[in-house]
Amino acid sequence: MAGGFDEEALAEAYNRALTLEKAGEAVEAAAAYRECLALDPDDHGGAAVRLAALGQGETPASAGDAYVATLFDQHADAFEDILVRQLGYGVPALIAERLGEIAPGPYRRMLDLGCGTGLAGEALAERAETIIGVDLSEGMIENCFDKGVYDQLFIGEAVGFLEDFDEEAPFDLVVAADVLPYLGDLDPLLANAAARMAGGGILAFSTETLPDAVFGSRDFMVGPHQRFHHRAAYVTERLGAHGFEVLSCEGIIVRRQEGQPAPGHLVVARRR
Repeated sequence: MAGGFDEEALAEAYNRALTLEKAGEAVEAAAAYRECLALDPDDHGGAAVRLAALGQGETPASAGDAYVATLFDQHADAFEDILVRQLGYGVPALIAERLGEIAPGPYRRMLDLGCGTGLAGEALAERAETIIGVDLSEGMIENCFDKGVYDQLFIGEAVGFLEDFDEEAPFDLVVAADVLPYLGDLDPLLANAAARMAGGGILAFSTETLPDAVFGSRDFMVGPHQRFHHRAAYVTERLGAHGFEVLSCEGIIVRRQEGQPAPGHLVVARRR
């Protein structure tokens, strides 16, 4: 036993589940993923979102802290090469461009939720006097620190950080680039962001989405690549419910997934 669970047994069950999933054996794969959850309730491997993607389990509220931290720790050193150069990810630059058009600032205090290696901080460095970043992955934070763009960096989950951060000064710019694909229910994030923001403050983030017909009656769902997709109407409705005025919600291509464009939205909202 290591790390509180039997890593060898977990690896065997997880690899078996992946093999069954690739073979199109959804029911059998789901049984193996449930074995993974029984062995590792914290779900470092993301079994819960894989079950949801297979249509074999309820959609969780988020991808889970253990899974997200493990995923990004594994890819921290190659993150920018994979995401930017191989997958064509450009959301931070798109956020910077859109803010320049409709809400240029300057800003006193920026919070970068899920800051990763600091791509958003680099893109917005000239717009904010103080930049604070938070990410679940220690490996990401280490790489981000080396860039020298952020005034403070923290290891933590976005919603928990907003709940627990003990500085009284509000943020007038909060950015969450590529965070919502790891969250389902947006109420905790939006409620806590609103509580930490000054009136007139700007919230800018990206989502991933699917055609409305795919959602059925759902507001969000886990897609085939284990990422959350949100209906645009749900996003804008929840923003309004938490005291934000939507300034812009435009369709974008977030990145490429297996050679195909991954559609999403770039959202800019103002705290009332």
